[in-house]
Amino acid sequence: MLSLWKRLKAVLFGMPAASAHAPRARRRRRPRRKRPRLVPLRRRLQHERRWTQPTTCESPPYRFARQKLNLRTGEATGYFDLSQDGRLEQLERWGLPVFFTPDELAGWLGLHVGRVAWLADRVTWHRDVPLEKRCHYGYRFLKKRSDDWRLIEAPKPVLKEVQRKIHHGILRRVPIHPAAHGFARGRSIVSNARPHVGRQVILKLDLANFYTTIGYPRVVAIFRSLGYSREAAVWLARLTTSRVPHNLKVPRGGKCNLYYYRQRHLPQGAPTSPALANLSAYSLDVRLSGMARAFGAQYTRYADDLTFSGDRRWERLLSTFIPLVQQIIRSERFFVQHKKRQVIRRSQRQVVTGVVVNERTGACRPDYDRLKAILHNCIRHGPSTQNRSNVSDFRSHLSGRIAHICQLDAAKGARLRWWFEQIDWSR
Repeated sequence: MLSLWKRLKAVLFGMPAASAHAPRARRRRRPRRKRPRLVPLRRRLQHERRWTQPTTCESPPYRFARQKLNLRTGEATGYFDLSQDGRLEQLERWGLPVFFTPDELAGWLGLHVGRVAWLADRVTWHRDVPLEKRCHYGYRFLKKRSDDWRLIEAPKPVLKEVQRKIHHGILRRVPIHPAAHGFARGRSIVSNARPHVGRQVILKLDLANFYTTIGYPRVVAIFRSLGYSREAAVWLARLTTSRVPHNLKVPRGGKCNLYYYRQRHLPQGAPTSPALANLSAYSLDVRLSGMARAFGAQYTRYADDLTFSGDRRWERLLSTFIPLVQQIIRSERFFVQHKKRQVIRRSQRQVVTGVVVNERTGACRPDYDRLKAILHNCIRHGPSTQNRSNVSDFRSHLSGRIAHICQLDAAKGARLRWWFEQIDWSR
């Protein structure tokens, strides 16, 4: 019902009385700010990179050749020859070893082709994942700072020697992007932090599940891009990837999502994984470095740590810059760990991969003071009283920590080295 005052206004002043069921006037909402979106470029596939049908043979062209099966009857009608599409000029460009068949690969590795097939799980190609005892990797869980666990997959001696030869003979000869500083010769955490010295603001992002998101198809594509045939690329990819057995259990008191580990992925602990990860992220580095250059910023990457830095003008554009970065990362099939995103201003302590970069590259003051106190107590009370973590070789442990400080700050490192030489290790 209408109120009395509204009725009086309608009678005395001739104003129209509002209906009891009249809708309320809607507020005008501010138009949402449209975030910029990246438009993918259309690229024409080159003729040599188009998918071509493999040639078929009635007899096996080489050992362990794949059979061509009839989909209706399931009978073998021939064999595929996947060794004819290699590019010799591409291999010669990087100075890589030339092989296109499993026998040639085994000859380069210095092993019997049957043993290489066993290491590549070619014998159990269509079977389930073997049990933990029969795997070529040893599994170990490490506790993270959070409640999660990190799975370390360390290859056993025979496979580890094969992976080292693949790393030194193939992957090490292929150059990586200049913005990548992790696990590369002549680059370190200092070279990764040096471009960000004295910047107004620093943006730090972290990629989630960096190694496990690089799956088997991407590794095959890396070896194919180097010039190897499909058969050789498949064997190399199976020698450098792994998947955990179904009976592997996560320790109690923590979390570890084994979903990504069930599929073939780069194992964290293999000698070839860092180099393959850098090559897999090459396109990501190209796009992020180009966008950072367009915004007037600097970009570096150390493994899964992405770092951007810029001036005050770039700081005002962060609301536009960050969504574009996340779009590029998603389009390159990586994932951002949003909990670890940091925006560090000049008034704060700016740390990039453990290196302070406010005015120059240096060590963190708390780490330096803590190590100095340990060395001082070792001189006064003996080194056995300071080995609270029960490190097997405490002397080498302290020497390594001092060498790390020397790499960041030579003056502070020399001071710590003098304290280290005063320790009586017989106590």
